Amino acid sequence: MKDAVTPEMKRFLNRPEVMEVIKKLSPAARARRQSHPVKCDIFNAPSCQTAADPSFRFEHDREAMRLLPDIINNTVENLRVFSENDDSFQAQYRKKRTIGIVFSGGPAPGGHNVIAGIFDAAKAANPENTVYGFLMGPDGIIDHQPLKLDKKRVDAFRNAGGFGMIYTGRTKIDTPEKMVLARETCRKMGLDALVVIGGDDSNTNAAFLAQAMIEDGIQVIGVPKTIDGDVQVKDADGNILCAISFGFHSAARAFSQEVANLCTDCSSDKKYWHICKVMGRSASHLALEVALQTHANITLIGEDLADYVDYERLAKAGRVTDFSAYGMTLRHLSRVICDGIVRRAAVGKNYGVLVIPEGVLEFINEIQGFIVKLNTIIAEFNATHDSGFHHTYPTLQDKLDYLHDLTDQLKEEGGINIWNERDDDLFNDIPAFFQEGLLIERDAHGNFQFSLVETDKVIMGMVKDHLAALRERGIYRMGLTPSWVRVYLERTKLLPDQVGPVLFENWSDENEMLLMHPDIISVKMLRNALEKADLVTSDEPLPQALLDIYTKSVPQFKTQTHFYGYDGRGSVPTEFDCRYTYNLGLTTFNLIANGATGQMAAIRHLEREFNQWEPIGIPIAPLMHLEERHGKLTLVLEKSLVELDSPAFQVVKACREKWLAATTKEDPYRVPGPIHFDQQNEESRPITLVLNALGKGILV
Repeated sequence: MKDAVTPEMKRFLNRPEVMEVIKKLSPAARARRQSHPVKCDIFNAPSCQTAADPSFRFEHDREAMRLLPDIINNTVENLRVFSENDDSFQAQYRKKRTIGIVFSGGPAPGGHNVIAGIFDAAKAANPENTVYGFLMGPDGIIDHQPLKLDKKRVDAFRNAGGFGMIYTGRTKIDTPEKMVLARETCRKMGLDALVVIGGDDSNTNAAFLAQAMIEDGIQVIGVPKTIDGDVQVKDADGNILCAISFGFHSAARAFSQEVANLCTDCSSDKKYWHICKVMGRSASHLALEVALQTHANITLIGEDLADYVDYERLAKAGRVTDFSAYGMTLRHLSRVICDGIVRRAAVGKNYGVLVIPEGVLEFINEIQGFIVKLNTIIAEFNATHDSGFHHTYPTLQDKLDYLHDLTDQLKEEGGINIWNERDDDLFNDIPAFFQEGLLIERDAHGNFQFSLVETDKVIMGMVKDHLAALRERGIYRMGLTPSWVRVYLERTKLLPDQVGPVLFENWSDENEMLLMHPDIISVKMLRNALEKADLVTSDEPLPQALLDIYTKSVPQFKTQTHFYGYDGRGSVPTEFDCRYTYNLGLTTFNLIANGATGQMAAIRHLEREFNQWEPIGIPIAPLMHLEERHGKLTLVLEKSLVELDSPAFQVVKACREKWLAATTKEDPYRVPGPIHFDQQNEESRPITLVLNALGKGILV
């Protein structure tokens, strides 16, 4: 419907003060655009030179040595100020270059500043340098879709969120055909260097591009990007080279602000449990940071669940060889959550905030088993049939029938049963919506798409069922304050000290909270208790006050579910990420100017104050290892998981009881506040990094 604009409204809209109010750029956005992040000291020099640092040791994968022979022996490259009078170096550093940049994978706050850093450094070295951005991610390379970047466009996106300057995509240049097209594009454009800004898969792609383009004389540099925070780099001796990928801090802060708002809300009306699922498919770094930022009542850390062993079950089983069978199960996980909910209800807090990483199911042994098997089955089907698995079997029932038939087929053949009768039986016991979730189409990399599975629904369904059972057993009860009960009884002419002991197992004014007798689980049981104490007769109605007190003692478990993912990756970057990414861009250009290829631009000592940051180049090939993808082993960059011995996790573990707050005291919720853009009111780096630095005795 097109609304007609009256002449009066047109005149109103054209008034300067009205145009100022509704203009696209808010005051905050204008301030961001006009600000230039601080440079590391080394970049204030006219030029920098790289120096190989062989002191950092790597263990090379044999497959990486075979497939990436020309870059496998790269070392860490340190940057140092070039102060010598060397005309040949200066000529090489300042020669005219053409550089291409591509975003790969999901957006992460700060990406535009990487481009800004590269652009500024390139133009400072030689105003005739040209920088292109490939539109829509790697497809822009394959399909030859470059955009020449100028100062106006770069300035328009400084310190801004998203990847709107050149957009992004998830295509991988992972086949000979795509590699040929990519090389052809880069050669035709006369590129001297290609910069790939992305996560673990994208930097894997960068390594293969670097290897392939060596004979073309084209350098390839990777830049670590992912809000999940799972691109972290250490050498073989545990020395930290890259503490966190860019975008993590901004996304974690964005999520934390929303979760903190829910903490405030639930402690105001004391009505809901807020179930907050946060991004993080294979690692729980975001959930860990959100816990530290907000002090949510319960936070699940997947890596912690994976480390769990049920020693009680193990002892009952006797001698066993498969210890993984006694790890965390969905049933036990639901019991852990229920325990916290029950304990809070007992002190009058039938509300709270639960944080769940989206990939938590990946750390549950029974679910991981299904995922691995189904990944292999689907990948094998797709590799041997013209029509894909999900196209051939569109409905859930079709898929279940195929699995059942596969069980019978493998049984008849007498081979290794990747899907046996036990799998079939266990899978059929899972709720239909979760079966469908486990059978959803895999992503472009063959990964199970946890973000599309209602993880919270799976877990909370079991929690609700168990809470109902605990309520029937008189375990899940609401604590009531003695003063309220006494006043309410006296107001209705009942004698508190006569009725109280009959209703409550711990009747006393000295107790902070009163709990109904566990056998009073219904109105009928309430009447029985009162009749037994001769407080009512069988033919008279129960006093309304007693019914009200009973009703108030029965907890009603109400939940609100929330998913935090796309909002965080589209957040404006924090000042930390603005500085980090701009200096990554400066590092990238200096690696290019020094002839590097197959390197990842990085900043050492992010856990320290800014004046201690050290720009470096990290060799990508030595970081790669074989991992199962699409049902087969593939060379990829290893993801970094939460380390359970890290100070940051140990702090969360030590504070679990305090943050659960199963006492009558106020909840210790923390309010991180919105993302600012000034040093005075903004934290300098992620809490995770600060704690890890403090815990290792590093001065910060």
